[in-house]
Amino acid sequence: MSTDTAVPGPPPTPRSPTLDVTALRAATPGMRHAHHMNAAGAALPSAATLAAVTDHLHLESLLGGYEAAEALADRTERVYHSAARLIGAEPQDIALVDSASTAWQRALGALRLKAGDRVLASSSTYVSSALHLLEMRDSHGIVLEVLPADASGQVDLGALDTALREPAALVTIAHVPTSSGLVEPVAAVGALAARAGVPLLLDATQSLGQLPVDVQEMRCGIVVATGRKFLRGPRGTGLLYVDPELRARTRPAAPDVRGAQWSSAYRYEVVPGARRYETWESSHALRLGLGTALDEALDLGVALIRDHVTELAERLRAGLSGVPGIRQTDPTAAASGIVTFLREDEDPRQTVRDLRATGFRLTTVPASHGQWDLGRRGLERVARASLHVYNSADDVDALVAALTARERRRRGAREATSETVSRTASGLPSGVTPGSPAPAFAVPGSGTTTSTGPEPASAPGTATAPEPASPGPRTASSSRPTGSAGDRADAIVVGAGIHGSSAAWQLAARGASVIHLDRFPAGHTEGSSHGRTRMIRRAYPAEIWDGLVDTAYNAWQELELASGQRLVTTTGGLYARAAEAPATLRGPGCENVDHARAAELFPGLRLCEGFSAVHDPAVGVIDAQASLTALAALGRAHGVDRRDGCAVLRWRRDGEGVRVDTDQGVLHAGRLVVCAGPWTGELLPAFARPLSVVRIVNLHLGSSRRHLLEPPLLGAFSVDVPDVGLLYGIPAFGGAGVKIGLDHGPPEDPSVPAGPVTGAERDRLLGLASRFLPAADGPVEETITCRYTMAPKNRFAVGRLPGEDRVLMAAACSGHGFKFGPALGAALADLAEGKERPDLDFLSPAAMGITDRPGPGAGA
Repeated sequence: MSTDTAVPGPPPTPRSPTLDVTALRAATPGMRHAHHMNAAGAALPSAATLAAVTDHLHLESLLGGYEAAEALADRTERVYHSAARLIGAEPQDIALVDSASTAWQRALGALRLKAGDRVLASSSTYVSSALHLLEMRDSHGIVLEVLPADASGQVDLGALDTALREPAALVTIAHVPTSSGLVEPVAAVGALAARAGVPLLLDATQSLGQLPVDVQEMRCGIVVATGRKFLRGPRGTGLLYVDPELRARTRPAAPDVRGAQWSSAYRYEVVPGARRYETWESSHALRLGLGTALDEALDLGVALIRDHVTELAERLRAGLSGVPGIRQTDPTAAASGIVTFLREDEDPRQTVRDLRATGFRLTTVPASHGQWDLGRRGLERVARASLHVYNSADDVDALVAALTARERRRRGAREATSETVSRTASGLPSGVTPGSPAPAFAVPGSGTTTSTGPEPASAPGTATAPEPASPGPRTASSSRPTGSAGDRADAIVVGAGIHGSSAAWQLAARGASVIHLDRFPAGHTEGSSHGRTRMIRRAYPAEIWDGLVDTAYNAWQELELASGQRLVTTTGGLYARAAEAPATLRGPGCENVDHARAAELFPGLRLCEGFSAVHDPAVGVIDAQASLTALAALGRAHGVDRRDGCAVLRWRRDGEGVRVDTDQGVLHAGRLVVCAGPWTGELLPAFARPLSVVRIVNLHLGSSRRHLLEPPLLGAFSVDVPDVGLLYGIPAFGGAGVKIGLDHGPPEDPSVPAGPVTGAERDRLLGLASRFLPAADGPVEETITCRYTMAPKNRFAVGRLPGEDRVLMAAACSGHGFKFGPALGAALADLAEGKERPDLDFLSPAAMGITDRPGPGAGA
């Protein structure tokens, strides 16, 4: 046993108190939908603040407005006490108003400024205040002087001291401007103004609630603030503080019955306190909500709030410093929860739109909201993130990651474009590095393979493409290895839907010459890939799908990188069923929720008590139209010979390749890739029996309350309706109304043009919409018909055709295959190169029971 004597260590350093961010997020409904970083615009209220407002509105509906106000008069009175405590004042010094601008106007009106009065304003002054001062200069003749800023961005105290040596009527400064994270030295400004006997008007709109404000320490004569920003109160609330001494020598310019007593026919007296600046008409519900928000700030402690938001802001600034292409625009004196930045060569509005599409809530500030600041610094507009108590380090890191990924996509797209131009100028196919071997594809009829890189001298008896006389852009004819009449390629892809277009691009990008066929003109609506939107989700019935789902998400990111476009927008998703029904979906990150929690997640979707749901936060909306357009453009850039309106009549094995007969002539290729959707059974007869084609109908619906049908109040969803079927929907997106449909329909012959949506089909969907989407009360904006190719167990058929190793297929996607389009296109290219894809074995034709050669008729 040891005989050592333990030496006591130093006492542990007490930990600084921190906010319980998890609890604060849980008490903030809006944080369930997005990374909200717009507190400087309008912060998210707590559930308690929301309840204070709605409860009083309910009480008014029961008692009447006057009676409800009288019943809760004591609670309303406490709002004044809470506001006074927050800024170190007395309750009688507080007026409750509907906005900071209203507070400013009433305070300035009471000063009765006249011609020649000097007003000294900081460059951080907010737009509405500046506009008022400019108007008073023009209409009243006041002298307006904008104080310069020092090197740190703060007001130049030396210049202020000098300016105050002459008589002045007012000094005004914004504690924190709307245009940056700057914090002005208010206490120092207040001391200088007090020494000169000049009142200080402090605009605390962007500081109250995130930074300490003490009117005594700061020597403020007037303070104006709003409720909706860092106080987390409702919109339509604000407060005004007027120092008692200043109040004694000022009177409201437009007294109201709330703040004055009409004592005789031609006399009135203003009330003694700051309520003389109020009006009778106000929202008592909103004031009670403001009171709740004030109490929450007091309970947390503003010093603790300040520490939290400034720490997050510093973390964000540090993270942004490592993102290529990002320029931070905050001055060096930035020390608040606001962070501003720009992305090089991009309008900040586009930056914010891109971020909003991926679940981040930021905003922009134009120079027209801060000419004395942004205009002075030559900034037309900046992106602004603003953090609060419900934000965490995870939010900040996610924003930095999103900006980094976006910059990689932008740069990748620029590099890909530059690379394509460089390689086509040198006569090399895109995707092939000069001096490196290209992938090998079989040349039909030769029994050998050929590289699509620089070709060796032709062997006797081997047909090869003629070399161009000089290097130049790759064209359809110059890319074909044997092309005497443009009828030969390394691969022929049949079908220009999502799978065929993805496969054609992938094959061409790897160096293959590709002829891409579709029996209909471009943009047709006869198949399965048209329409505006699709969804992608992680929620799937069995674990065997999880790997392919991961691959699908990654493939969409790669397509976004290649195209330079945002194609997937994360919205989250709910998949509902009767509570007693067995769960059919699960997946990484998914959770089961009851109908009440579902209503919190998606207020736009109405589920009754008998339903439960699976919540999948990773669900996204795919811009289907943009995706197909992007794939076609990428294919063309890599030399794909796209032939729309060219129907395949038959095909057969031809030596070491495949012969394809079309209604426009005969083609030859080393590989045939069939992505023919509803026409798969026609081209591959072995699949005619197990596959079936059904008619699907979609409606896009308008709304008088469109926001309830847009993210974050609604994401992608489905509801398994007893005795009806699976209703699915995609939220209003990209200017289109909410999309709904049923995941089943009657059999349909794909050889006959799809007919329009019938009245019965329309009425059935409208009935379901009224039941589950009450906000979908607008007109039918668009009707769509499409076709699902259904396979047993809703599986796909992806892989080599049994008995025909030169033929590949991706078909029968059973209504849920669009999300896998780019992933399956890459898989087909892998298989064409001779690579194995064991991860797709569960979707192979053999897994569907197709184990023999395709049978008579496929190649007659």
